[in-house]
Amino acid sequence: MKQKRVVITGLGAVTPLGNDLKTTWENAIAGVSGVGELTRCDPEQFPMKVAAEVKEYDPTIHMDRKEARKMDRFTQFAVSSAFMALKDANLEITDDLAPRVGVWIGSGIGGMETYQQQFRTFEKKGYRRVSPFFVPMMIPDMAAGQVSIMTGAKGINSCSVTACASGTNSIGDAFKVIQRGDADVMITGGAEAPITDMAVAGFSTAKAITTNDDPQTASRPFDANRDGFVMGEGAGILILESLESAEARGATIYAEIVGYGATGDAYHVTAPAPEGEGGARAMKQAIEDAGIDINEIDYLNAHGTSTPYNDKYETLATKSVFGEHANRLAISSTKSMTGHLLGAAGAVEAILTTKAIKESIVPPTINYETPDPDCDLDYIPNESRQMEVRAAVSNSLGFGGHNATLVFKAYRS
Repeated sequence: MKQKRVVITGLGAVTPLGNDLKTTWENAIAGVSGVGELTRCDPEQFPMKVAAEVKEYDPTIHMDRKEARKMDRFTQFAVSSAFMALKDANLEITDDLAPRVGVWIGSGIGGMETYQQQFRTFEKKGYRRVSPFFVPMMIPDMAAGQVSIMTGAKGINSCSVTACASGTNSIGDAFKVIQRGDADVMITGGAEAPITDMAVAGFSTAKAITTNDDPQTASRPFDANRDGFVMGEGAGILILESLESAEARGATIYAEIVGYGATGDAYHVTAPAPEGEGGARAMKQAIEDAGIDINEIDYLNAHGTSTPYNDKYETLATKSVFGEHANRLAISSTKSMTGHLLGAAGAVEAILTTKAIKESIVPPTINYETPDPDCDLDYIPNESRQMEVRAAVSNSLGFGGHNATLVFKAYRS
């Protein structure tokens, strides 16, 4: 059976750059940092003093207060983003359509805030005072579950939990669902709200987080003075649709999703495989799946965490995959502005990549000041760039050796 073409018809986001797609995109293109002082935890307890927090978020814009109280913050982000993406796609989920609309939303950690709050309640007051909603609020699949419930989508309902690759894996898996004909529409992406005492403590003791206390310069991917990632929170949701479905209802198409690759390092629980070998295989697999020549790819949205090993090895992986073309690629890490949204990172980056294709402008890597000899490619330093993007790649690499890559291209009928 011939594979279906899959296009992107709607986008929604809640990020440190803004609580909607328009604000997030405008700030990304302007090179605005979404990083600020840490407020969701007591900074005096931790070496981490900054975070990329979602600001002035009001869940009741998209759900009533009673429903919101039964959701962890990461699920609220996902539901808000999903409603915005459906509105952007001008898509109504009718009774007839519902069985052909699926949901696939990833989260690396899930309801960390709920877990922390309820454990403290248990310690102080015993099990009877633990909320009956504790488990359904905490589990990572509940973002997908609640989006399905609240939108009426009755197709496949799933969640990829692959650490920092969760959002990208979810989009890739959703893409394949439509491509093989099991759904006409997928609501997909990632959501995360990890800025809690326990998550900050864990990443701090793992020495993965920056100790730079200047919010404006703390996230500096590919810069020689990078010293760790900035923890962030938020969600990104994309509406994927078969080309037939999109054309039948006259939908506006942002871009086409054409390739997906996913590999495992089989190496270490937190460190990437030497020279980014696993990430390189994911990129090769995705490009082969897309059936396009590497010379057609103009932009790479890098995983680019601002950690010493990731940025060096991702650069090596890019060179191994693209050869001489690596020197012509425009590359940026939008984590320089959003921080690292963990399981939501790949989804927000997929959205920014899609917009770059549609708008012919690519966001920068801000805070790039001191070149690193190990990172010697074109990282679009500090200012966005007007350019045609025929095709683009977005990478995500997660703890446990999870590597995921997506390929997008400009839509042509």
